[in-house]
Amino acid sequence: MTIPEPHPWNVTPAEAREIQLRWRTRVIAQDACGPVRRVAGVDVGFEDGGSTARAAVAVLELPSLALVDAAVAREPTRFPYVPGLLSFREVPACLEALGRLEAAPDLLLCDGQGYAHPRRFGLACHLGVLADLPSIGVAKSRLIGRHAEPPTARGSWVPLLDAGEPIGVVLRTRARVAPLYVSIGHRVSLDSAIRWVLACTPRYRLPETTRQAHRLASGPPAPRA
Repeated sequence: MTIPEPHPWNVTPAEAREIQLRWRTRVIAQDACGPVRRVAGVDVGFEDGGSTARAAVAVLELPSLALVDAAVAREPTRFPYVPGLLSFREVPACLEALGRLEAAPDLLLCDGQGYAHPRRFGLACHLGVLADLPSIGVAKSRLIGRHAEPPTARGSWVPLLDAGEPIGVVLRTRARVAPLYVSIGHRVSLDSAIRWVLACTPRYRLPETTRQAHRLASGPPAPRA
């Protein structure tokens, strides 16, 4: 798939925050996508003591969740670890991996935050806007916001609130197991985000997209499907 030229990456943390504030206006918070037949998971690991970002994208077919394509890309780590600015550290390698796919996904599930972010522009928003793909943030832990404990049944959820604003949900993907933090990224409504995350978590806590991408990001490159 073809990835458009993004904004500059060689920026200071202050400049990165300004980019987030400008680009968050491009986020589309409603459903703006066609049929979803392929869903991709995106995960990033680091090599060489953190100097190399290794991004993996796994594309799964729906509803079977069978792997149909995958790509791994390594890029020099250009940005320091700064909470709230992780997308500047990870997205360049993610874009490179997406550009190597032959089977373009219809939806991205990102291992990280989307709208549930101090500037409402986490990794899932950033990557979705730059790639112009519907995207969802599916995080294992909370970055900001407050919430009640969701009921224990699979599919139960409660809103995640920041200063009274709903910024996502806390979703139980497996009964009596720690929930996930789900928020929109781009071109997906929150109701649809919940539905797609549950569709991708038939057995385990984490979506199959994330599990497949994590294997690729953590291990040797897989052959193309």
